[in-house]
Amino acid sequence: MVVVVAGRVQGVGFRWWTRARALELGLTGHARNTDDGRVEIDAQGEPADCERLLYLLGEQPSSTRRPGRVRFVSAPNWVPARPDRDTFVER
Repeated sequence: MVVVVAGRVQGVGFRWWTRARALELGLTGHARNTDDGRVEIDAQGEPADCERLLYLLGEQPSSTRRPGRVRFVSAPNWVPARPDRDTFVER
Protein backbone atom coordinates (compact mmCIF):
# COMPACT_ATOMS: atom_id res chain seq x y z
CA MET A 1 0.00 0.00 0.00
CA VAL A 2 1.13 3.53 -0.68
CA VAL A 3 -0.21 6.43 1.41
CA VAL A 4 0.71 10.07 1.84
CA VAL A 5 0.58 11.74 5.26
CA ALA A 6 0.16 15.51 5.64
CA GLY A 7 0.63 17.73 8.66
CA ARG A 8 3.72 18.50 10.71
CA VAL A 9 5.49 15.29 9.73
CA GLN A 10 8.94 16.39 8.57
CA GLY A 11 11.81 17.11 10.93
CA VAL A 12 10.06 15.56 13.94
CA GLY A 13 11.03 11.86 13.78
CA PHE A 14 7.90 10.77 11.92
CA ARG A 15 9.75 8.59 9.37
CA TRP A 16 11.74 6.95 12.17
CA TRP A 17 8.50 6.25 14.10
CA THR A 18 6.88 4.85 10.93
CA ARG A 19 9.87 2.57 10.31
CA ALA A 20 9.73 1.28 13.89
CA ARG A 21 5.99 0.48 13.66
CA ALA A 22 6.41 -1.13 10.21
CA LEU A 23 9.23 -3.36 11.44
CA GLU A 24 7.17 -4.38 14.49
CA LEU A 25 4.41 -5.42 12.08
CA GLY A 26 6.82 -7.31 9.79
CA LEU A 27 6.32 -4.94 6.85
CA THR A 28 8.82 -4.02 4.16
CA GLY A 29 9.09 -0.81 2.15
CA HIS A 30 10.02 2.79 2.90
CA ALA A 31 8.98 6.16 4.27
CA ARG A 32 10.28 9.25 2.47
CA ASN A 33 9.82 13.00 2.67
CA THR A 34 8.24 14.71 -0.32
CA ASP A 35 9.14 18.17 -1.59
CA ASP A 36 5.81 19.59 -0.45
CA GLY A 37 6.27 18.73 3.25
CA ARG A 38 4.38 15.44 3.33
CA VAL A 39 5.63 11.89 3.94
CA GLU A 40 5.02 9.07 1.47
CA ILE A 41 4.83 5.57 2.91
CA ASP A 42 5.11 2.46 0.77
CA ALA A 43 4.46 -0.58 2.97
CA GLN A 44 4.16 -4.21 1.93
CA GLY A 45 3.16 -7.27 3.88
CA GLU A 46 0.08 -9.05 5.13
CA PRO A 47 -3.06 -6.97 4.47
CA ALA A 48 -4.05 -6.97 8.17
CA ASP A 49 -0.59 -5.65 9.12
CA CYS A 50 -0.78 -2.91 6.47
CA GLU A 51 -4.23 -1.96 7.78
CA ARG A 52 -2.84 -1.77 11.33
CA LEU A 53 -0.08 0.60 10.19
CA LEU A 54 -2.65 2.69 8.34
CA TYR A 55 -4.72 2.91 11.54
CA LEU A 56 -1.68 3.93 13.62
CA LEU A 57 -0.72 6.62 11.10
CA GLY A 58 -4.03 8.41 11.51
CA GLU A 59 -4.99 7.50 15.09
CA GLN A 60 -6.09 10.56 17.10
CA PRO A 61 -4.76 10.86 19.73
CA SER A 62 -1.83 8.55 19.13
CA SER A 63 -1.50 5.65 21.55
CA THR A 64 2.08 5.01 20.37
CA ARG A 65 3.65 8.45 20.91
CA ARG A 66 3.62 9.28 17.20
CA PRO A 67 5.71 12.43 16.70
CA GLY A 68 4.48 15.52 14.88
CA ARG A 69 0.89 16.28 14.05
CA VAL A 70 -1.02 14.33 11.40
CA ARG A 71 -3.70 16.30 9.58
CA PHE A 72 -4.52 13.85 6.81
CA VAL A 73 -3.71 10.32 5.65
CA SER A 74 -4.61 9.55 2.05
CA ALA A 75 -6.64 6.52 1.11
CA PRO A 76 -4.31 3.59 0.47
CA ASN A 77 -3.28 2.76 -3.06
CA TRP A 78 -2.86 -1.02 -3.04
CA VAL A 79 0.06 -1.88 -5.32
CA PRO A 80 1.60 -5.25 -6.21
CA ALA A 81 4.29 -6.47 -3.79
CA ARG A 82 7.91 -6.09 -4.83
CA PRO A 83 9.85 -9.24 -3.95
CA ASP A 84 13.20 -7.39 -3.89
CA ARG A 85 12.39 -5.76 -0.53
CA ASP A 86 13.48 -7.37 2.70
CA THR A 87 13.19 -4.55 5.27
CA PHE A 88 11.62 -1.14 5.89
CA VAL A 89 13.84 1.93 5.50
CA GLU A 90 13.76 5.69 5.78
CA ARG A 91 14.66 7.52 2.59
